[in-house]
Amino acid sequence: MSEVDMASEQKKEKEVFMDQEVKMQEAKEKNVTKKETAEQMIKDHGVPDQDAGMAFQDAAIDEDILRAVLSMGFETMSPIQEKAIPVMLEGRDIIGQAQTGTGKTAAFGIPMIQRVDPELKKLQGIVLCPTRELAIQAAEEIRKLARYKHGIKVLPVYGGQDINRQIRALSSGVQIVVGTPGRVMDHMRRHTIKTREIRMIVLDEADEMLNMGFREDIETILKDMPEEHQMALFSATMPEAILQITHEYQSEDAEYIRVTPKEITVSAIKQAYYKIARQDKKEAICRLLDYYQPVRGLIFCNTKKMVDEMAEFLKERGYQAEGLHGDLSQYQRDTVMNSFRNGRCNFLIATDVAARGIDVSGVDAVFNYDVPEDIEYYVHRIGRTGRAGRTGRSFTLVSGREIYKIRDIERICHTTIQERRLPAPKDILSAKAKKVFAAATEIYTEKDLERLRGMIEREAAKKETDPITIAAALLYMNVGEEPEELQEERSFFDRVRRRGSDGRRNSGGRRGSDGRRNSEGRRDSDGRRNGEGCRDSRGHGRNSSGRRTERSRREKRR
Repeated sequence: MSEVDMASEQKKEKEVFMDQEVKMQEAKEKNVTKKETAEQMIKDHGVPDQDAGMAFQDAAIDEDILRAVLSMGFETMSPIQEKAIPVMLEGRDIIGQAQTGTGKTAAFGIPMIQRVDPELKKLQGIVLCPTRELAIQAAEEIRKLARYKHGIKVLPVYGGQDINRQIRALSSGVQIVVGTPGRVMDHMRRHTIKTREIRMIVLDEADEMLNMGFREDIETILKDMPEEHQMALFSATMPEAILQITHEYQSEDAEYIRVTPKEITVSAIKQAYYKIARQDKKEAICRLLDYYQPVRGLIFCNTKKMVDEMAEFLKERGYQAEGLHGDLSQYQRDTVMNSFRNGRCNFLIATDVAARGIDVSGVDAVFNYDVPEDIEYYVHRIGRTGRAGRTGRSFTLVSGREIYKIRDIERICHTTIQERRLPAPKDILSAKAKKVFAAATEIYTEKDLERLRGMIEREAAKKETDPITIAAALLYMNVGEEPEELQEERSFFDRVRRRGSDGRRNSGGRRGSDGRRNSEGRRDSDGRRNGEGCRDSRGHGRNSSGRRTERSRREKRR
């Protein structure tokens, strides 16, 4: 490495740990130990709710890591963290079954950081992820947890980035690598990743990596691990292929930990569904956005074509929206995700596969334009809101037979999804007006508007109207007209046939309460037809005058 590169690397390292040095110096000046500093932060945050889960300070977590956790605003563990962290701190292998958004990164990140020796400038931990987005996010989360552990370096490695850049970074003494299986294996072939000092390896979203065809790569990486190492595997589902890997590469005493969908979805997320005709779904999404006014939202569609259509529709309506699916290039994906994270884009429309691993904080609401084909995806979708103790909302649009999927989701996830009606047009108009009024209030309380008021008064006098009318016109420019009422879609059976409360047909010309037809030209209580075109006691067809019909006479001649 050249002197220029070394100087640049030292500068970066100095910037990363500047915050730590400042705070540690303050602690020394006050003659306060690191433990007392962590205890003071606990005191500042208050006593955790005993029913909320195990407190982080109750586990055998390193004081520097605990300090970082508390500075991030976390006090108690999520279910997967409470079950996994103590076991992993003991050095045992685990198999964790948990969905996206349950705090898995901290569940394996804290024990991994604690096992790393900061003085040893060699690779000691590997985390495998299915997508580059998840790898970047997991690396960033681990960096935050290690912010007060001086000397620990974390690096994400993935395809689509210049490999020479990654090689230079790896040569600087990285202790934790977070990457996709293909790129990690590529570095192993180049001997830029060496596994001799590996103490822990983690497979995150293992089922998704197998679905994407990474099994051979994963097994190649696992075979190269040293004999003494710890392994953690996290997966939303446990198919046979996952169990084979755990049996082959984990110790016999590996702890199986499961967090059920009920623990994930019910507590912090308000779930609702709306019966909407398919042709009205785009408009319904806009109505919900206008009424609830989320700052940041995810909209899920089942197909790439629908993602493109929905993104274009929202843009035409003035929303800051972008689409994300598998047909986009890596550059386009990065541009879209950066725009969403930075707040330039308020709404991200995505397919399930493209959105797997996306972890963006501050998502207020999730919209299911389509009910997912796989129930598991429903949990993944809505799990992206209501995180870290915050509340969230999920809205699902249902048409036709999709109502059956809602019932399946409720049954399997042990949750209730409330049926609701779309907000009335007048309520939507009122919500949009309130947003404008709120923005206007902020302006007139902070700005001098005398000159503008004079302009409005003069214009009103010129047009022979009053200022209120001009204000109403300006409001109209912002909120538009009151939308038309969208009719709620009738249930599937209502569209096919109208049934009575007992499920039997009961209108004229249909079956009565006994199941027999009871109107003119239908069967009587004895099962015989009793009106025009009926049959006699011998089964012969007769008309209303009692004479046999032509068809009956032909049948007799035969």
